[in-house]
Amino acid sequence: MVVCGDDGLAHRLAAELRGVYREQVTLVVPPAASGVRQPMVGRARAASAALLDRVVTAVNNRGNGDSDGTSASGARVVEAAEPTEAVLAEAGVERAAALALVYDDDETNIRAALNARRLNPRLRLVLRLYNRRLGQHIEALLDQAAELAGGAAHGRGGAGADIATTVLSDADTAAPALVASALVGTSKVVDAEGLLLRAVERRPPGPGEVADPGLCTLALLSATSNDPAGAEGSEDSGEQGPQLLPDARAVAAATGRGTVVLEQVSYSGPPLPVGRGGPPFASLFSRRLRWSLAGLVAAVVALAVALTVVTRDNPLHATYVTLLDLFAINEPAHHQSTGRQVLQLLSMLVGLLLLPVLLAAVLEALGTFRTASALRKPPRGLSGHVVLLGLGKVGTRVLTRLRELHIPVVCVEADPDARGVAVARRLRVPVVVGDVTQEGVLEAAKIHRADALLALTSADTTNLEAVLYARSVRQDLRAVLRLYDDDFARAVYRTLRTAHPGALTRSRSVSHLAAPAFAGAMMGRQILGAIPVERRVLLFAAVVVGGHPQLEGRTVGEAFRAGAWRVLALDTAARGDAAVRGDTGAEVGAPGSGLVWELPDTYVLRAGDRVVLAATRRGLAELLGRHRGAGAAGR
Repeated sequence: MVVCGDDGLAHRLAAELRGVYREQVTLVVPPAASGVRQPMVGRARAASAALLDRVVTAVNNRGNGDSDGTSASGARVVEAAEPTEAVLAEAGVERAAALALVYDDDETNIRAALNARRLNPRLRLVLRLYNRRLGQHIEALLDQAAELAGGAAHGRGGAGADIATTVLSDADTAAPALVASALVGTSKVVDAEGLLLRAVERRPPGPGEVADPGLCTLALLSATSNDPAGAEGSEDSGEQGPQLLPDARAVAAATGRGTVVLEQVSYSGPPLPVGRGGPPFASLFSRRLRWSLAGLVAAVVALAVALTVVTRDNPLHATYVTLLDLFAINEPAHHQSTGRQVLQLLSMLVGLLLLPVLLAAVLEALGTFRTASALRKPPRGLSGHVVLLGLGKVGTRVLTRLRELHIPVVCVEADPDARGVAVARRLRVPVVVGDVTQEGVLEAAKIHRADALLALTSADTTNLEAVLYARSVRQDLRAVLRLYDDDFARAVYRTLRTAHPGALTRSRSVSHLAAPAFAGAMMGRQILGAIPVERRVLLFAAVVVGGHPQLEGRTVGEAFRAGAWRVLALDTAARGDAAVRGDTGAEVGAPGSGLVWELPDTYVLRAGDRVVLAATRRGLAELLGRHRGAGAAGR
């Protein structure tokens, strides 16, 4: 595996490939004294070098008998300012299985990808691009080039298929974990076809309690009520370790052991109304003006009723005469009764009161339409929302994800021309323009009524200052801040946890959150995510059943292999031909409805089915037919 980059994502990705997948890695980074993004790279190299050393040491000290040819020194490092063709050749791209280009500049990644595709047509490419539309075109272009060169993969999703080119964005891949941290306080999430799932550790049930299995039970923890430190045991030692993907019999027999269950991340707070096609009618006029109009209408109705009683006229004609009096276009009632004259005078008085109300309504409507395309301000009664600081690359993606979940959001951005401001205007999300470090900005975002704070600006000190100030305003606020390197994030988290033990604070590094998705794409698998379970890892992947004899033609119950893999859901949108039914004929899901969870054990998997499954590393390697020797894939 070859990884090229100029920031912390490259180092974290290399550590992920070494520590999780036990791969041989060559890391291409700018030299320390080259001046290329020196402040960012210098800080990342120091932190990430230590990270690589820790990961490599941990892997090699496990003593699990792996013999994949990886040197004990860890990743091989090649220093180069730019990933030119000569540098790629020196890094061994011609013999590599996969190449990741994770430079912060899209043009640099595209240029290097074109050179790499020419050097090795069978190379799996993973590119970091922020522009989604450009990424789709580049992905199709590079795949076509590989096919014409005779080294293309066997398609996207077939048996044993390797994805030739994958374009990812660190902002897109980190957004689900940041959203989940704001909602439920954890980043152990998997984004499965737009559905956020989280792994939750649950204590052993007490006497008389019934454990809730959630969507399914993923693992039995090594810790028990009598041995709370059981998680510290090694996975390959003689001690009891976590049991991944247990069957029903093992779950029933595991008394006193904690479990890891899969749940759907949901939001139960009040959603903001989403306006479509312009401002809603109610927002055209203020409440005071609406009450004034209602009072005038009531006065007109009362006058029409009184005129009907006094003159014994038809109610419809009496209403017509009242309106003529109201607008002062009726004949004076000189020779009529006193009651009729009094009602005419009252109608003219109401007409005089109507003029300023109509003028105010016109002015308010014009002002509302004028500001419809401008940034909205937070509503007065807003509460239970998420305050999002920063509308850059990451903030924009998180904002879009929050609105897809119908979660109320208030954004704070210092630059009115930031890339996410236009997105917030299109989604009709309130935005407070101002420096979050200035007094009164967070108050304008209703921070005292918010449920969570997401500090996602590009400056670590700004994020930290905002969280500390928000914590002083509201002690129980759920706070998530984005920090650049992992060591700093860990230190901040521990300090805040000590200072505010009753509050929920999370510090996240985007490179740490995005690296698993990039590593999964490099492995040539449709890996949706990875969740750590104590000292082991559980993978989630989307696999087409066709070509896998362990799945095709078998029922869901027969396809389940304890400790190796388990089918979790069926993607009916990829089928589109028939409803999902068990052998009894009961319909489980309709075509095109997305993912169907809790499949019946009697459902027979067909070649065209696309399933989401959980698997250990060794189980997934066996299922996909990737063998590199005994223990090569690990567990």
